[in-house]
Amino acid sequence: SPSIHSIQEFKAALSEKHINLETLRELCFNGIPFEGGIRALCWKILLNYLPLDQTLWESFLKKQRDLYSQFLKEMIIQPGIAKANLGLSREDVTMEDHPLNPNPDSRWNTYFKDNEILLQIDKDVRRLYPDMAFFQRPTEYPSQLILDPQNDYETLRRRVEQTTLKAQTVNRAGAPPQETGHSPGKALNLYPSNEYEVLPSGSEAHWEVVERILFIYAKLNPGIAYVQGMNEIVGPIYYTFVTDPNTEWKEHAEADTFFCFTNLMSENRDNFIKSLDDSQCGITYKMESVYSMLRDKDPQLFLKLEEQNIKPQYFTFRWLTLLLSQEFLLPDVIRIWDTLFSDKDRFHFLILVCCAMLMLIRSDLLAGDFTVNMRLLQDYPISDVHTILTKAKELQDTS
Repeated sequence: SPSIHSIQEFKAALSEKHINLETLRELCFNGIPFEGGIRALCWKILLNYLPLDQTLWESFLKKQRDLYSQFLKEMIIQPGIAKANLGLSREDVTMEDHPLNPNPDSRWNTYFKDNEILLQIDKDVRRLYPDMAFFQRPTEYPSQLILDPQNDYETLRRRVEQTTLKAQTVNRAGAPPQETGHSPGKALNLYPSNEYEVLPSGSEAHWEVVERILFIYAKLNPGIAYVQGMNEIVGPIYYTFVTDPNTEWKEHAEADTFFCFTNLMSENRDNFIKSLDDSQCGITYKMESVYSMLRDKDPQLFLKLEEQNIKPQYFTFRWLTLLLSQEFLLPDVIRIWDTLFSDKDRFHFLILVCCAMLMLIRSDLLAGDFTVNMRLLQDYPISDVHTILTKAKELQDTS
């Protein structure tokens, strides 16, 4: 854990009127203290959310948080109100805007399409860090806007229930299930209602906040919308911001997470887009980079994996796309991200980390057959991330 000395250094770096990014990056590279909200603040700077000029923070944050509230109103509350009113005033609904109107421009068409995305997000966020109770717990600062009893609208929670029920009825009636990439009839069985206690009205669980962030992101970025795995990227950022010991930051964790996640995705989204696979920025190129670096640093190990036909996509796809969030426990993932975010060429450093992970288990890999080795790579055996980061740094210094 960081020494008192280093906490002092961080405080000094963060008290400059104009923050020196180079100095801050160097400090953060070796791990950021949680104390005093230092980590959450550093991440907001490293992810290019907060400007380096501190005098701008107050007005900037107000503007961003207002903008996020605007997104909630436009993308969740207003469509939800329209849907809720639909039941009340059937006779006013013209064919033009009737939910069954087949016209692709009808706003209901969008509403139902959005529901498919919402179901996928819902399924994924409910499973976020199942070994921790955190995401099932109620938040300290429930969103007043979303939970305002004056707003009689179809909430995301209600939309998920309605869509799932409707899908089940359709399936039972023997009609062909809609092609949504997953059979909607199964959706409810994934999580029988007794598995997650529904919180009393006026409160919401952390996973519901993450669901909202991902839904808004999908609406604003239709080109990529939602791809499974984004939940694993947003989880650690949200967790870091919502456990910030400073109340005035913690209260706005949702909006701040949304913008930091958006910035991180703008650098990482190529990994989620299949069509970019062959380009220099695509995921295929990155996966191959891990092996070409390994060939350079440890030819013997490289040849062994080649010979066993263990291709980089068998395991590095997940490592790279999800920034190792699935390979380690949350506190360790957060520690790895301190270093990743502070390296200005962050994704190149990630390739060094992957290479280090392979070299650290080289004797096991050299001794194992295909099955043993695949198991090692799918369920990485070393849990001490300090060792891994030190090794990656060594590789960086010798390249």
